[in-house]
Amino acid sequence: MALSGQNLIGQLASTGQNGHIWGINAATGEKLEPAYGGATLEDLERACALANSAFNAYRETAADVRAGFLETIAQNILDLGDELIERCMIETGLPRARIEGERGRTVGQLRLFASVVRSGDYLDARIDPAQPDRKPLPRVDLRLRNIALGPVAVFGASNFPLAFSVAGGDTASALAAGCPVIVKAHSAHPGTCELVGRALQKAVKAHALPEGTFSLLFDSGRNVGQGLVADKRIKAVGFTGSRGGGTALMHIAANRPEPIPVYAEMSSINPVLLLPQALQARAETIAQAFITALGMGAGQFCTSPGLVLAVESPGLARFLDSAAQALANSPAQTMLTPGIYKSYCQGVEAFKRHPQVTQVAEGQAGGTHQGQAALFSVVGADFLQDESLRAEVFGSASLVVRCDSPAQLQAVVESLEGQLTASVHLADGDRELARRLLPMLELKAGRILANGFGTGVEVGHAMVHGGPFPSTSDPRSTSVGSLAIARFLRPVSYQDLPQELLPEALQDANPAGVPQRIDGQLNRL
Repeated sequence: MALSGQNLIGQLASTGQNGHIWGINAATGEKLEPAYGGATLEDLERACALANSAFNAYRETAADVRAGFLETIAQNILDLGDELIERCMIETGLPRARIEGERGRTVGQLRLFASVVRSGDYLDARIDPAQPDRKPLPRVDLRLRNIALGPVAVFGASNFPLAFSVAGGDTASALAAGCPVIVKAHSAHPGTCELVGRALQKAVKAHALPEGTFSLLFDSGRNVGQGLVADKRIKAVGFTGSRGGGTALMHIAANRPEPIPVYAEMSSINPVLLLPQALQARAETIAQAFITALGMGAGQFCTSPGLVLAVESPGLARFLDSAAQALANSPAQTMLTPGIYKSYCQGVEAFKRHPQVTQVAEGQAGGTHQGQAALFSVVGADFLQDESLRAEVFGSASLVVRCDSPAQLQAVVESLEGQLTASVHLADGDRELARRLLPMLELKAGRILANGFGTGVEVGHAMVHGGPFPSTSDPRSTSVGSLAIARFLRPVSYQDLPQELLPEALQDANPAGVPQRIDGQLNRL
């Protein structure tokens, strides 16, 4: 497929007239053709109008139609073949195996949400039948279902060009909920965005869905992204990116005449707790696994282990020695964009200049835009007194906090901001300390792991990829897994409506064939 550099607004493709952006070869920094014309405010208006006009029809599409649509998107992405993989590799610097794996995850997410739509569970249909003879007062007939919020704006992520982008988890879950989607493409991989956007546009047409079910806009600045969030027809936002970017969108959304939810995944350093008996038993093994996790994707995972917490001991000394040896053999890796590389270097330099921070080791030096991994350490008392040491360094850098006691370890945990993940490495003798730490970790993180690392997010029904601020803007939500659909739904209750006016999911005959909770008891057909 020849790339056009055009915005996709409904079923049309148009060249934006508001400046230009280019994809960048991540390894060399050179511009990639074609140029992508930035959308104008008129383009934004047209996309929002189409999404708004599509909403009422799309939200009531039959389950099989909507599920089939999601499955067609998945197949269309697969049908792009090597063209998608190769463009994505060039634009991101990520290796083929990583991109192919991410394509599989993206397709898997779409198929997962197709199954969610078919099951009908997401509707949460509830029926409390009337009880006219109840004393002292009769009970009215009450029925409830979830409905789609409305058109959703999705902002693609830099570090997951497929799984958190045009057809990623935010888009898949919003479409599954019955919400039209307008995606603001990420400027770091516009060619990848166009290829996937055309796969999605093609699926809309194949299923004869309303034209405004999907649009893709490129933005040469910030006007389109900010305008999307401010537009009164947009009812929710999905965002993955920086803390500054996420909070800026939250501010716009909160100050609208009608405020809307922003589901932003932003900043996390993902603490790894190394408990004493685990270190004594397997310090070297943990160190090797830690360095592997730290280097995954050049450390550009939102779940990368950016902080290690442990009590001073011979086991911790062995861990640091082994980690230093492993890191010294770690090659530099190309980072996603020149801007991300520059920010990473600044973060590493800040650690190096900090008077209380000691450099433990660094990886091999690299070429242009290649991040050199680094490991640092600091004592617990100094960490507690300096909030700047809690800042995320996006890349393969991590800070080890050496605590003087289990009590100080707990104090360090208490001092942390909200996180996506927290990992605890423990042995049998650590269980009592782990039992004391778990209540604290539950309040700090969305996912708690034992003897592992947060890198690698399973797409399933029990996954939470979220957490307290600033890891996300709403700790009640997840951006990965089937529960992600709940972000784009709201409940509506129907009182004493005639059967023929009720949604099919709430009728006594249940022609939709969905699970119904009747007087609190779940009935499945």
